[in-house]
Amino acid sequence: MTMDYYPALSPIRTGLACKCPRCGGGKLFSGFLTVRETCDHCGLELRGHDAGDGPAIFIIFILGFVVVPLALWVEMTYMPPLWLHAVLWFPTIMGVTLALLRPLKGLMVALQYRHRPTSEQD
Repeated sequence: MTMDYYPALSPIRTGLACKCPRCGGGKLFSGFLTVRETCDHCGLELRGHDAGDGPAIFIIFILGFVVVPLALWVEMTYMPPLWLHAVLWFPTIMGVTLALLRPLKGLMVALQYRHRPTSEQD
């Protein structure tokens, strides 16, 4: 355990930036969604912090709230064939999902660090 002082950082800022929730300097992920074992700047043990399925659930709700009304509006206004809906909405859903998954997982890990401390936290 180190006696260094780490200021209280915003879990929203550090999480959405995919940075270490304690120091804000180290990278949070070693892969696309793999949380690092430890922070390369401050040495925080990150392996105990896991977001589980939380980010995916939030993305499902966000996309359901946005895409379903848009798809219904497009259907009622233009009445395109079903293949056009697939061509239009599949890339949209995949793009938004891939764009949001990593920052939302970082946010969940940062919020978990802030509100549910483990024994590794100072």
